[in-house]
Amino acid sequence: MPSLARKGRGAVSNPAVRYESTRTEAWDDGWGTLAAEFGELPPLPTELTAEKARSALSWNDSPDIGFDRSINPYRGCEHGCIYCYARPAHAYVGLSPGLDFETRLMFKPNLPELLEKELSKPGYEAKPVALGANTDPYQPVERTLGITRRVLEVLERFGHPVTIVTKGAGVLRDLDILKRLAERNLVHVCLSVTTLDMKLARAMEPRAATPLKRLAAVTELARAGIPTGVLVAPVIPGINDMEVERILEASARAGATKAGYVLLRLPLELRRIFEEWLHRHHPERAQRVLALVRETRAGQLYDTRFGARQTGTGPYAELIGQRFRLALRRYGLDGRGGMGGRLDCTQFRPPVAEPRQLELL
Repeated sequence: MPSLARKGRGAVSNPAVRYESTRTEAWDDGWGTLAAEFGELPPLPTELTAEKARSALSWNDSPDIGFDRSINPYRGCEHGCIYCYARPAHAYVGLSPGLDFETRLMFKPNLPELLEKELSKPGYEAKPVALGANTDPYQPVERTLGITRRVLEVLERFGHPVTIVTKGAGVLRDLDILKRLAERNLVHVCLSVTTLDMKLARAMEPRAATPLKRLAAVTELARAGIPTGVLVAPVIPGINDMEVERILEASARAGATKAGYVLLRLPLELRRIFEEWLHRHHPERAQRVLALVRETRAGQLYDTRFGARQTGTGPYAELIGQRFRLALRRYGLDGRGGMGGRLDCTQFRPPVAEPRQLELL
């Protein structure tokens, strides 16, 4: 299949949905029609579709992550990060994990109201909820839709603890809410910083905020008294793993007090999508990068086992982990600066409903 690469988009193809029984492939009839058809492709616009959510909270029992519930205002992500582990989830709604994931987005306008109902249920036990665990809550469409802000308003009203991970500098828009939550020990914010190389960032995460803007957001959040960390995710062997120490040093200077990392994950269709991107943007080292990935994944491009998914296995993965831990101590990012404590779950209180006059039967 010829490349479908478009300016401002990450994926260079649109793989078929794995649940469909039919497949299509490009065929050249000998008259050059294939080259003409794929020669100059126009920019792809972003399409938005409203989705009526049936539940606000997504639950999990994974031992690999530190939360059991999350809220995702959007399906798909306009940031277009080529490595995003959430891409294969787009197949659940009949769309491709490739270009569809970053151009055909779904938003949940009824999410805040639904969340309020779920938090008000008798017996609900509050624990930190992860906002945007699957796709970014501060991707560009949030500027106009404002669903994430409305979700935060509900959580603040209920006194519910929340953690946020984002690549969007738009998180600063909600500084007022975040500051009030921080004063009550109800929020942690983490900015994902994958590289400090502007050229690599443009190719790898084309519509995300630039690395410098993300670090500037860390500084603004820290100045406002909001516990702020940095997530180096993913660490890609042969692409950005050599930057780990520099990223952590820059994050510490920006005001972060804690940091974590995740090794590149390539579930399902993402393996092909990442390989295609790699051969287009880094053909000279594509095979070396894939070999290093396999070295950290027991000989495969991905290892689904709990305990191995996040950090990998083998000497190369262990070396990355050792370097990361040493850099954490060197730059004071091991939580000693104030982000290591747990959020307060004791303040959770569903708002008391206003008394209503009895209605006539």
